[in-house]
Amino acid sequence: MRFGILGPLDVRAPDGTPLDPGGPRPRALLTLLLLDAGSTVSVRRLTDGLYGDEPPAGAANALQSQISRLRGRLGLAIEAGPGGYRIAVSPDAVDLHRFERLARAGREALTGGDPARAAVLLREALGLWRGPALTDLPDAGPLLVRLDELRLAAVQDRVEAELVLGGGAELVPELRGLLAEHPLGERLHGQLMRALVAAGRPAEALTAYEEARHALADALGTEPAPELAALHLELLRGREPAPQRGVPAQLTRFVGRDEELARVGALLAGERLVTLTGPGGAGKTRLAVEAARPLPDVCFVELAPLDDGSRAAHAVLAALGVRDGFHPQGVDTTERLLSVLRDREVLLVLDNCEHLVDDVARVTGLLLAACPGVRVLATSREGLGITGEVLWPVPPLAAGPAARLFADRAAAVRPDRALPQDERTRRLTEEVCAALDGLPLAIELAAARLRTLTLDELATRLGDRFRLLSRGDRTKAPRHRTLHAVVEWSWELLDDAERELARRLTVFSGGATFDALEAVCGVPHPEDLLASLVEKSFLDVVEGRYAMLRTIRAYCARQLADAGEEDRLRDAHAAYFLRLAERAEPRLRGGGQLPWLARLDAEQPNLDAALRRLTRAAPHDGLRLMAALSWFWRLRGRYGERTALAVDLLAAVGPQPPDGLVEEYLLCLINTVAGDGADPAEPGRVARADGLLDTLVRPLRLPVLVVLWSIAGGPARAMRDEVRAQVDADPWGVALLDLGTGFQELFAGRADASEAAFARALAGFRVTGDRWGMANCLDPLGMFADWRGDRVRALELLDEGLVHVRELAAPEETADLLHRRATVLLHGGDLDEAAAHYRRSAALARSVGIPDKVATARRGLGDVARLCGDTARARVHYDAALEACAANWFSRAERVRILIGLGRAALAESRVREAADWFEQARGSACDTGVRASGAGGRVSDSGELAEVAEALASLAVTADPEEAARLLGAAHGLRGLLVAGDPDVVPVEEAARARLSTAAYANVFERGRSLRAAAVSER
Repeated sequence: MRFGILGPLDVRAPDGTPLDPGGPRPRALLTLLLLDAGSTVSVRRLTDGLYGDEPPAGAANALQSQISRLRGRLGLAIEAGPGGYRIAVSPDAVDLHRFERLARAGREALTGGDPARAAVLLREALGLWRGPALTDLPDAGPLLVRLDELRLAAVQDRVEAELVLGGGAELVPELRGLLAEHPLGERLHGQLMRALVAAGRPAEALTAYEEARHALADALGTEPAPELAALHLELLRGREPAPQRGVPAQLTRFVGRDEELARVGALLAGERLVTLTGPGGAGKTRLAVEAARPLPDVCFVELAPLDDGSRAAHAVLAALGVRDGFHPQGVDTTERLLSVLRDREVLLVLDNCEHLVDDVARVTGLLLAACPGVRVLATSREGLGITGEVLWPVPPLAAGPAARLFADRAAAVRPDRALPQDERTRRLTEEVCAALDGLPLAIELAAARLRTLTLDELATRLGDRFRLLSRGDRTKAPRHRTLHAVVEWSWELLDDAERELARRLTVFSGGATFDALEAVCGVPHPEDLLASLVEKSFLDVVEGRYAMLRTIRAYCARQLADAGEEDRLRDAHAAYFLRLAERAEPRLRGGGQLPWLARLDAEQPNLDAALRRLTRAAPHDGLRLMAALSWFWRLRGRYGERTALAVDLLAAVGPQPPDGLVEEYLLCLINTVAGDGADPAEPGRVARADGLLDTLVRPLRLPVLVVLWSIAGGPARAMRDEVRAQVDADPWGVALLDLGTGFQELFAGRADASEAAFARALAGFRVTGDRWGMANCLDPLGMFADWRGDRVRALELLDEGLVHVRELAAPEETADLLHRRATVLLHGGDLDEAAAHYRRSAALARSVGIPDKVATARRGLGDVARLCGDTARARVHYDAALEACAANWFSRAERVRILIGLGRAALAESRVREAADWFEQARGSACDTGVRASGAGGRVSDSGELAEVAEALASLAVTADPEEAARLLGAAHGLRGLLVAGDPDVVPVEEAARARLSTAAYANVFERGRSLRAAAVSER
């Protein structure tokens, strides 16, 4: 579908047929959603947009009704979430977002020297406007102002492109009309003057300047800007205004720096000295050129060829075009330069100052003090250090702009072979650009290699980046031609102490805090050295962490290997991060866990590097580090990722646990069989772990063993009496055991005992402050409230759990709780909201690669579709859910529910035999599953699955044999401990059975089924 809001709201079907969204309110609502197409719009913003500052009572319910009507009327996918609603359409399907994209691309083409392409793009963008925008919104004042500004800017960019292409007379009427609406628009005045000159009417152009001057003086009391005054001066001298030639012309398009360009332009408007800093290859020179290009009087001074700082003033004079002839005796070069610039307004672009920084700073300071009309834009790997200097660190390109630059340069070197526009190519391109730190020079050098290499070959060779990227632009200075030369130039500018610290810092894989680098690098009082390395763009510092770009780190690592210090430093690095992990481990189970989780998140690359080092050099210490990290991995859903590390460590340690490290050894053993990457090499590891667990008679130092072993081998293994004794009185461990008891009682069908155990566990975890524990209790407690029919309480409990898991940034548990919330909504009859929750759960699970939870969510969507009467759509979801089931015991439990869903879909279509077959498969799977549970979801298995099978079989039997249906419903009650109040699949069956039997007969048969429980199902 296509949507237009740049004018009256216009909705078109894919074939172009206009669609009617309804009256004023749905039109306004749809417009508000389209303003943020693809993103969530808050309920507050929607109600404010519809009703103003004082929405009526019940506005949220009215909004929900309006959303539902929009969905039904237009067939739109409008998804609900805790924060608001999201219309699931691509931004490019909305004319406003297309306009912004095209206008941005047009401006990039214009500033990049391609006016023809700019004109085409801008005309297309402006052609999307059909009249005043947002006419269907009651109050769109601020938005309209912004849109009008964007439209005017695009018009002026289009006019600029057409002027460059030779436009003239045909633009004059349009520009006069625009000036009638915007009489203070100085850019428009300048464009009108240029258009008049191009049309052969210079006298009118001079008159136009006077009109502009009077308008500005009358309205603002100001004179025209320097750019407009310079244009006027050119006309008075009888010369046509020439394009700015103060900066070098560029042969390539300028890509990906819109935000930086705007910011530097704003700085130049208000500051006299702006220095662009950053590592070699970051694009400082190109950004300076593009920022200076629109300004009226610019002098570009290339300092890179100089090897003598005393020649800096000579270089500026030469760039200004001042001949080095005779001059009065005793007048030195600096005095001549001051004399030339004292009464002139000019922007000096001083490029590549780093190797002459002291001399350049001296000359710049004198110029700024003596010449009030001089401004300076410098590029350097460190600041000039002058009072009043504004530093602007040029960041690496972000992923999107970096990929655009790569594709642009790749097309330039191989115009006959464009990069494919597929997902794999996009991913590979982003990986290449990320590996090159987003440095424009490195990206351009890499793209040039596509003359002879494929993208795959390029990606695999980036490990030796300095050899690969060794050919560049022959017109550049030698130190700018290759990646190695760029970094080597920076290295040579460091003194010995700075080089020593720089090479030692390479032992850190993901940056380092000051404490870490001070402890590991062995450089006393490194504050000044660190400050110097940051100033010289060798280091970045963000929120107290020091890090190197990968390219710089690769170069410095070579220097570390040559210095012979690598082994000693890597041992010190591993020892430091072992101490950090052991300090963090107990703090991950209490109220202070969030800052420690954040700290370990930041240090994850260092922790992995330390573990690999210890595995090779000190495997017993490796066991300690893996044990300390195991619970962190679990909270972050990463335990499966570390399976290979655990296997290597286990092999290094040997078949027996070292003295005093049995728990650590056991955790390593568990990590080899946990997660999707579980090692199949030794099936006996599960039994070995069981045996070792029984030998631990003292209270556990690491009670997380109980959880991790439950995940790997099932909760029954970790809930034995021996384990309860090992946990002893540890508050977290006691709460953990109550949690396990809750699941055991749940599997046994003792709902009341299970709920009580979960409540005790919740109280215990509240005392410790552990968010993971509280969330894992709130999930089943919400389920029990749902089962009793108290859905308001169920949602309250689940919402509290969602707060905890979101604080933990735990996507796996979040997906579980969203799924549980969806089920509560489904039982309450809110099928649209249930579907939205299932979709969010699926998307979250898919984003972190959890196939069994994707299967669970797809099964939920199948249930919604089936209950809505769309059995064909339901089967699509069920089939997808079966495909997503992973080969683990978590998803074998889910398989039972999917099979039941397929059976119910067949039964809804009166295919009774097929339904019976699906239900029989579900019964067989449930009888074979055993007692199991998982994560925050704590999914029911064994008794719970059999209860659902019994209810499904009852739906099959109720018409022909109501007594059998009643017996099976009784069995489901006995297996689960109750029937779920309001279950839309069970209520009709129960009502039908009661209608066909007397009250006494139904009660008698139901009670017999409840006492038989599993036998009533398995022997059917």
